[in-house]
Amino acid sequence: MGESSVRIEIYGADVVCASCVNAPSSKDTFEWLQAAIDRKYPGHPYVIEYIDIESNIANDAQKKIAEQVLNDEFFYPLVLIDGEVVGEGYIQLKPVFSELEKHGFVAQA
Repeated sequence: MGESSVRIEIYGADVVCASCVNAPSSKDTFEWLQAAIDRKYPGHPYVIEYIDIESNIANDAQKKIAEQVLNDEFFYPLVLIDGEVVGEGYIQLKPVFSELEKHGFVAQA
């Protein structure tokens, strides 16, 4: 993937967020979001990463965001696209797709 790849980060944990009892798990959200992006925008380069907020995180920027989630500054799963928060808790596709389109993604007809 080239330097122009959009970076998507999904922060979450194995336990479902207390405020998101009926929502899918963070890992399920990661898999669902990846499949939805691949379907709507086939061929667009992007990098998607799941970050377990309860694990040891080597990247300092990711560690800081994970700490914010653990300190209840954000609900999880938390979705960032190139550092911009596009969803937290119960993730919806529309804001994610809207942000991707700002980065030049074009939906397949």
